[in-house]
Amino acid sequence: MLTGTTAIGFTLAIAIVGLIYVVFQLRRLLGMDAGNQVMRDIADAIQEGAAAFLNREYTFLAGFVLVVTIVIAAFLNWQTAVSFVLGAVASGAAGYLGMYTAVRANVRTAAAASKSLNDGLRVAFSSGSVMGMAVVSFSLLGMTGLYFLFASMGIPEGQAIQYITGFGFGASSIALFARVGGGIYTKAADVGADLVGKVEQGIPEDDPRNPAVIADNVGDNVGDVAGMGADLFESYSGSIIAAATLGAVVAGGAGVILPFLVAAVGIIAALLGTFLVRTKEGATQEDLLKTLRYAIYGASALVLLFAAIVVLMTGVGWNFFFVVVVGLLAGNGIGYFTEYYTSYTTKPTQGIAKAAETGSATLIIQGMAVGMVSTVAPVLIVAAAILIALALGGGTGAGSAGLYAVALAGVGMLSTLGITLATDAYGPVADNAGGIAEMSHLPSNVRERTDALDSLGNTTAATGKGFAIGSAVLTALALMAAYTQAAGIQPGDLDLLDPTMIPGILIGAMLPYLFAALTMTAVGKAAYEIVLEVRRQFKEIPGLMAGTGRPDYRTCVDISTRSALREMILPGALAVIVPLLVGFLLGVKALAGLLIGAIASGFLLAVMMANSGGAWDNAKKWIETGVLGGKGSDAHKAAVVGDTVGDPFKDTSGPSLNILIKLMSIVSLVFASAFGAGWLNLF
Repeated sequence: MLTGTTAIGFTLAIAIVGLIYVVFQLRRLLGMDAGNQVMRDIADAIQEGAAAFLNREYTFLAGFVLVVTIVIAAFLNWQTAVSFVLGAVASGAAGYLGMYTAVRANVRTAAAASKSLNDGLRVAFSSGSVMGMAVVSFSLLGMTGLYFLFASMGIPEGQAIQYITGFGFGASSIALFARVGGGIYTKAADVGADLVGKVEQGIPEDDPRNPAVIADNVGDNVGDVAGMGADLFESYSGSIIAAATLGAVVAGGAGVILPFLVAAVGIIAALLGTFLVRTKEGATQEDLLKTLRYAIYGASALVLLFAAIVVLMTGVGWNFFFVVVVGLLAGNGIGYFTEYYTSYTTKPTQGIAKAAETGSATLIIQGMAVGMVSTVAPVLIVAAAILIALALGGGTGAGSAGLYAVALAGVGMLSTLGITLATDAYGPVADNAGGIAEMSHLPSNVRERTDALDSLGNTTAATGKGFAIGSAVLTALALMAAYTQAAGIQPGDLDLLDPTMIPGILIGAMLPYLFAALTMTAVGKAAYEIVLEVRRQFKEIPGLMAGTGRPDYRTCVDISTRSALREMILPGALAVIVPLLVGFLLGVKALAGLLIGAIASGFLLAVMMANSGGAWDNAKKWIETGVLGGKGSDAHKAAVVGDTVGDPFKDTSGPSLNILIKLMSIVSLVFASAFGAGWLNLF
């Protein structure tokens, strides 16, 4: 039977195998054909802009990490402070590596798509697999490294896991700023480029005459790759920490190591699943979806096989194997319904496209309705997963194995993240490849292939966001349960009639809306500056529309960078400051209420925004295939407006909300021992 040290050693070895795979894939990618000199020059400009943004963003975040580290060391302990720093560094490193790979894979994808659709898919997906494997390997490597460090100091398992919660805090902090900052950057550039280029000037998407086109392509990488990578790094780490924290209480050493082992075998399954991704020339959108679906389902089946072996070797009980099954089924179920509501091969998105025939207003109305109704299935799936996990765990009390089972279901849902994230991260690479093909004037069939991959990427990206928010709810619930234990709250203490509970719930339910408003406004402000600059260049640069003048790409890149870094501060600070204020001023029960309200409200809002945005984007792409008048038609112009509204929905505000609810939960857990009845407790 596996002991704690042996199991963690096995997990560490698997994480190292994952990193070896990352190095192998990266070296293979860099050795591929990067196209002609024109393509390489465009790719170099994208690489330069992406690196410049991340360097400036990480410089700001280094100061934030330093301040928070000092606070944790001074008011809590140095072990949690060390864990916080390592979590922040590992999260940032995973995001940076993903971006580094993506900005080099985009031009190679364009070159590969010149040969065949399958070649383009394989190159783009290989880039995504680097991101996926880097995230899961860095996360496990960091947490198991800390576990070994604390074990060597003679610290008990339960206390060691309590210290490792700092790792999740560091990962969450970086993820929120990276997601918000990158999301503001990418959508400001995208909205500015579309509104002036496609709507006002009537030029194609990614036309080299558009001054914002390079900033738009840079944004795909800093927001949809680096930001999204940091986002899911935090989801993955948080789910393991939540389960291990509760496991230490309800099942001892076996309860602590089981989440690590499930995550480890998930890496093996995801790695094997990547070899199933291939397609044929002339494949339809449905064919491409099936290709990625088979890879994910294949990896899921392998996880179940490996998880059964893990459960047998740890002796925790077969009920916890079925908990992992529940998590996997829930994740795949959310992915299926997300795909249904966002793919342009299905009725909901096609219905949005048809609404474009009567103008932008009806298209917006239909898109909002689709987003709202799309919340039903994920909520029912997550609710069912929670109830089944509680039943399998054997109880509903805050200290019971039931809540440990809920947390373990979250680990099961994310166990195949190495491949589900790959299907998400490949999308921006395909999008960039299409831009490079357009700007370097490659044959039209190349752009058709990259557009097919890009459209698939929009659907898989929405699916990835569904996984992220579904797991966020399970993880946040588990973190909240761990918080109640750390704060000394008994199961019967959380009474809705308590004077501090209702205010806490209302404040928590309001926060996701305030957060979404701040991030949407930030995109609007930044996009406004981009629009003015693009209009100025079209007006003042001689020969720009004729193609004889050269646009000033650098200014648009600089505007997006400055705006994103300025506007990300307030929303990011909100997630850390509000839980601390409520905890210190109103007390531990009010803070528990805040977490309950934020989880429920944030879940629904995140699903609605992500799915509305994805459906609007694919409605536009469906029209661009030639239906309803095709490109340049009135329906297409209306769809461009819908896509523009949906951009900050699906790529800034929506995906940031799942980080918000988990960051607030883990901040509450880390500082639980410092809160009391509340400084303003009048009751």
